[in-house]
Amino acid sequence: MELNSWIFAALMAAVPLLILALVFHRGWAVVQGLSITLRHMFSKPVTVQYPEEPVKMAKRYRALHYLARYENGLERCVACGLCSRACPADAIYIEAEQNNPAQPVSAKERFAKRYEIDMLRCIFCGYCEEACPEDAVFLGRQFEITTSTRVGTIYTKEMLLKDA
Repeated sequence: MELNSWIFAALMAAVPLLILALVFHRGWAVVQGLSITLRHMFSKPVTVQYPEEPVKMAKRYRALHYLARYENGLERCVACGLCSRACPADAIYIEAEQNNPAQPVSAKERFAKRYEIDMLRCIFCGYCEEACPEDAVFLGRQFEITTSTRVGTIYTKEMLLKDA
């Protein structure tokens, strides 16, 4: 019986200390939060007046895809399908066709008859750019790709081809 009363008395003596520690800890957290607020309250705002001012993007920023051409105007894409297989979102669709030697479209024996990227599915990871053995696909820095229809988010080969 004495042991239980001694434990009870020790706990009752420790309760005010625990309450004080809790109040101090929470009070310190409030002070830290307010210090961050005060620090940012008196700093210069970082608002960008878009579209009047250009937005500064990071060097590694990836946005709209492009398909490259050689200097002679032939397409680099040979429809190997590696970009389509590397895409984790399955946003790229390629349909290949044999190249006509009389009127070549690509430098190799095949070319992409149909090359489409669904920008609603694309996560802009850059895997397609890394997987391409011909350096035909790359991600540019154009980020203004909004549209009012779902059809407008599917970019075709003609929309993605960039002149040399």
